[in-house]
Amino acid sequence: MHPYLSHPFDDDKLKEECGIFGVIGVSDAANFTALGLHALQHRGQEAGGIVAYHPDHGFNSARRFGYVRDNFTKADVMDTLPGQLAIGHVRYSTAGSKGATAIRDVQPFFGEFSMGGCAIAHNGNLTNASALRKELIERGSIFQSSSDSECIIHLMARSIQKNLSERIKDALRACEGAFSVVAMTRTKLIGVRDPLGVRPLVLGRIGDSGWALSSETCALDIIGADFVREIDPGEMVVIEGNKIDSSRPFHPAPSRFCIFEKVYFSRPDSIIGGQSVYETRHRIGMELAIEAPVEADLVCPVPDSGTPAAIGYSQQSGIPYAMGIIRNQYMGRTFIEPTDAIRNMGVRLKLNVNRALIKGKRVILVDDSVVRGTTSRKIKDMILDAGAAEVHFRIASPPTAWPCFYGVDTPERSKLLAATMTEDEMRDWIGVNSLKFISLDGLYRAAGEAAGRDPRAPKFCDACFSGDYPVSPSDKIAEGFEMKDAAE
Repeated sequence: MHPYLSHPFDDDKLKEECGIFGVIGVSDAANFTALGLHALQHRGQEAGGIVAYHPDHGFNSARRFGYVRDNFTKADVMDTLPGQLAIGHVRYSTAGSKGATAIRDVQPFFGEFSMGGCAIAHNGNLTNASALRKELIERGSIFQSSSDSECIIHLMARSIQKNLSERIKDALRACEGAFSVVAMTRTKLIGVRDPLGVRPLVLGRIGDSGWALSSETCALDIIGADFVREIDPGEMVVIEGNKIDSSRPFHPAPSRFCIFEKVYFSRPDSIIGGQSVYETRHRIGMELAIEAPVEADLVCPVPDSGTPAAIGYSQQSGIPYAMGIIRNQYMGRTFIEPTDAIRNMGVRLKLNVNRALIKGKRVILVDDSVVRGTTSRKIKDMILDAGAAEVHFRIASPPTAWPCFYGVDTPERSKLLAATMTEDEMRDWIGVNSLKFISLDGLYRAAGEAAGRDPRAPKFCDACFSGDYPVSPSDKIAEGFEMKDAAE
């Protein structure tokens, strides 16, 4: 079992690839960055890195495996990162061992150019990274990591532009897929979103002279910054001193923000598109209660991501809300050797059923998603073992039937339960009395689209549910992946 898993069942949850953060114009910028990364820890628990710049000490970096709190709160580390300009990155955790990632894969990445140094942190995934990497290596580039993000540094090196900001534009114009980027030079903090705006990036103000860029607004809150606005899809902002320059370096395209950010990835106290993530998830629960009612005695969330939707379902249905499953809040790490016997106890180490509440009751369990389905079976067994009369699953997202290629660690399609089974077959395989997912139209309504999803021009990227990929995943297609139209 991986030592840095954040969710009780990370082996059966989709995982965000990373979180990014940067500040300029504040003393001890690295400390502000560490706080911001701590607030973004849910986006990646495997490793983190910070790069800072000081005129007298140049660029300095620190990269570590593990949680931000265990590495970037120590004076001996933070004292090596002086300056008023810093960026940072938290990397997602894989389902395998930590040894699968080398420290050289941990961002931010740094490059020294003729006009000075530049560090880059990237959230998302380049769908043409394999083709780019092959071309760059053939032209003499020497890669230090296995990350697709390093392609950006090498593309910058190949550019003939005379300043680093223009080189970043050049590099990102060659990239396909999803990218929100925070970068820094000796004097500038830079933020960029891809033309579709798949991954989030926001701008904040720190006092009178400081600025921050972050994956989510919750990280602005932790440092006392005021949320200014979201960086627009296809926008690049360059912050130097008290001046912000905005440009649009890409061909315009309809926005396709990742709808799963609203369902699961983002923290519930963040604001996305002017909407509270918590309120969106609450509305998802209400829509789910309208679409999939069932007679029951209790509505219980699967902690913690199912909680807002469960509250919404309860309020809409009138069925009492209850904490039928209790999470052990101190289960951040495996504290004993994970032998086979202990692995089999893993669920109960992390979650426990409130037996006195559950016994004899018809229980509705609300969870955010079903991926492989193994988690749902384990939870169902726990609820039935506690004496529940019936178990009904209600899922706050449509069936996840397609892999994501834009920055989410998704199993291959054959391992996604919804890709191989109908809803009734999933219900029988999990072994529950009923199983219902919110519809794609219902999810869109909860996200603020009153008319539901327009199939001709969807507002969000929902490829994991619909198979409608807004950017062709060229690398995966070259490897043999079949798009929806070809497969059907």
